[in-house]
Amino acid sequence: MSDPLDHVMAMWRSDDASAALGIELLDIGVDDGLGYARTRMTVTARQVNGHNIAHGGFIFALADSTFAVACNASGRPTVASGAEIDFITPGNLGDVLVADARERTTYGRSGITDVTVRRESDAEIVAEFRGRSRSLRS
Repeated sequence: MSDPLDHVMAMWRSDDASAALGIELLDIGVDDGLGYARTRMTVTARQVNGHNIAHGGFIFALADSTFAVACNASGRPTVASGAEIDFITPGNLGDVLVADARERTTYGRSGITDVTVRRESDAEIVAEFRGRSRSLRS
């Protein structure tokens, strides 16, 4: 019998975009039928904007990658149907950002997953992300 995480681990190993951004997968699992995941990324010189703070697109990408892992953890191939993000405080060059994602609910083929992005050094919240997912038809 295969591990239910095989599908999502294969997906993660094939995710060249997340790898190129230096995103590391730290944790993944399922709790009461709902997926969760934790990732980490260091803000590099190529990821800061003209204000010398982390570009919002890279923070979104970190949250989105973590969301993808969490909502695929249960083994059903799932994609995003939409997402939004609120930027709370800036990330800076050299900051290590940690993203924690947790599915809040699934209903039919749809789901909602929340992701909190924090600065590792002081646990300050950098962003809050909410993703909406849709499982693919079998």
